[in-house]
Amino acid sequence: MPDRDSVFYYKNGTYNRAEPNRAHGYDDDEARRQKQPEQEPDRSNIMHRTTEAKSGSVFTIILVSLVAAALLGTVIYVLDRRNTVYNNVSAKQNELTLMEAENVRLQSELESRITARNVEDYAENVLGMKKIDSSQINYIEIQTNDVVNIPEGEATVLTKIKNFFDTCVEYFRG
Repeated sequence: MPDRDSVFYYKNGTYNRAEPNRAHGYDDDEARRQKQPEQEPDRSNIMHRTTEAKSGSVFTIILVSLVAAALLGTVIYVLDRRNTVYNNVSAKQNELTLMEAENVRLQSELESRITARNVEDYAENVLGMKKIDSSQINYIEIQTNDVVNIPEGEATVLTKIKNFFDTCVEYFRG
């Protein structure tokens, strides 16, 4: 049985066996540089190394795969929800645009219906009203030349004395 530290090289259809380098004090590059005599491989000495997975590593791989799948599913779900919301917003904006156009149309229709002629036609035809005649008009006359006179009261003693002094002052002034 070959040593575990043995290294086998495959070159030009033949196997070359290198001895463990640590035992001889060589490092790996020196061992490769040394010319090894080419010999026919002894296939019975070649061992195939089989690796066995540890029981915990399979569980870890499955767990990591499930977590990755869950994260991927979450990302896809969030993107789908975002697209749904964007589509709803776009639909509502289109609906708002249509409603604003309808509002403009209704406002113009309302303005066209409120003309004086349309109001007159509505009053005559629907409400049964008629235009007034000159015989239905009554005029009211208002007097504008009215003057209000406030009668003067009887003069008191003090008022008479004041008036006497005022007339004396006017006499002396000239």
